[in-house]
Order: sequence, then structure tokens, then C-alpha cells
Amino acid sequence: MKRLPSFVIIGAMKSATSTLYEQLSRQPGIFLPDPKEPNFFSNDEQYARGIDWYTGLFDQAAPSDILGEASTHYTKLPTYPETVQRMRSYLTAPRLIYVMRHPVQRLVSQYVHQWTEGEIRCELDSAVDRYPELIAYSSYVRQLTPFIEAFGRDAILPIFFDRLLTDPDGELQRVSQFIGYEGSVEWKQESSHRNVSAERVRRFPLFGVLIDNPMAEKLRRGLVPKSLRRRIRKLVSITEPPKPSAAVQRKLEATFDKELAVLGRWLGVTLNCRNFRSVTSSTALDWH
Repeated sequence: MKRLPSFVIIGAMKSATSTLYEQLSRQPGIFLPDPKEPNFFSNDEQYARGIDWYTGLFDQAAPSDILGEASTHYTKLPTYPETVQRMRSYLTAPRLIYVMRHPVQRLVSQYVHQWTEGEIRCELDSAVDRYPELIAYSSYVRQLTPFIEAFGRDAILPIFFDRLLTDPDGELQRVSQFIGYEGSVEWKQESSHRNVSAERVRRFPLFGVLIDNPMAEKLRRGLVPKSLRRRIRKLVSITEPPKPSAAVQRKLEATFDKELAVLGRWLGVTLNCRNFRSVTSSTALDWH
């Protein structure tokens, strides 16, 4: 019989979900499809491919494997409003993992990602007003509420980006226990390396041929002066994560503090933008 996943990493975007996916994939007895992000329950075009397509993603799993998947589109309201309803149609009691990062830092990381993809072309301050999804995807209570209503709070494991940095082995153990994995787990440091500078280069037509290509790199170094290469790279890349202006920072903090106050009550702590990283990195948090 076709099998469905028993756990899903549902987000949030740019909060180390790829790293968690990668770490779980490397544990024997846990199977996640490659590539990451099937987006079956969120994206209309993926859902239209049918449940047989989705279950086919897990055909290579061993009979004893715990099956899971990771799609950050599942917590992207209001962009994908039918996700939870569709998930309820097929997954009766899923274990859901939601990774959260400081909401402003997550927003900036998303901005950089969409800037490099050419989806956003304005400065960060303007983008905050012009692209409401930047704030929406960092509104964790808003994103979690439909899942809580559908599956219950105990079906969701809250994980925090900064806690993954301070205690990766402990958090990986928490996740493995939550999904019912009985084996020992080990965080693989070498698998978590990311070329951050490459991710900040704006994509453009022929990017794969001219930039993301070892032969093209040799030609550039041999034919284009270093000073000119630097000027060109500056035009198409973000060398450092941008920061919102003081006024926009205050606006964002006022917005997110309202959400974090509710999230904090759920977790039994006081949360706001000023203490978010210190609180979430110091200890493992769960529902109060």
C-alpha cells in the first residue's frame, strides 16, 4: 500500500528548515524525499498532480522508515490558504515541526532571497510596504493558528533557529523523539555548510552559464580585470544583509511584538523583539 508521511516540517521560510531537513535525512531509518519542498498541500499545480504523485515521492523508503517531508509554503498565509484543509484530507494525525527565527531577521533573509531571485527590486524599507508577505510569513501566531485548530497544539513541535545554533544535538534529539524515532541521532556539522555569499548574488538570464559555472569562472579570472569584476559583483550582489531604517525597525517591532506576546503566553515565557534571541536560545521551549 502507498504510504503517507507521518511528520512534516511546515516552516518557517529562511529559518534553517533546509538544515533540519538535511540532518534528519542523514539519520538511518528516517526518509524524506529529494528534493525538499514538495509543496503538495499548498501549491495548486502540485496538488493537481494527485495523491498518487505525492505518495510516489516515498516509494524508495524502506518499509520500516519513518516518512517525512519539508515544505515552507505550508506556513505562508495568505498566499496558500487551502493548505490545512488539504492536509486534513489525507493526514489524520501528522507530527508538525515549525521552526521560528527572530521575525525581523527572518524577514530580512526572505528579502535577500527574493532580491537575488529578481522577485524584489526595491530597497528593504520600500519592500516592507510593497510586499506584505514579508511581514505575514514572520507572523508566527497567524501561521500556527490554523494548524492548532485543525490538529491541536500537541501535534506541533516549536523549534527555534537560535536554539539550533546553541544546542544542535539536543534539538535534533527533541525532533527525533517527537516523530517517534527510537534510534540515536547525531548532528553532522559538515552537512550544514552553506555558501552564503553565493546565495546573495542576483539571478539573471544566463546566470547558470556565466556565473554558476566553473569554466566561466576561469574565463572571467583570465580575461576580466579584478577591479572590474569587483564593480560588477557589487551591482548584482548583497555583500551584507541590509538593515531596516530606525523608523521601519520600530514599525516592525511594534507589529511583531503583538504576535510574540501571544506566542510567549503559549510557551510560558515573555517574548518580544528585544529578548527573542536570548530567550529562545537559552532553553528548549514547548507549549505551556
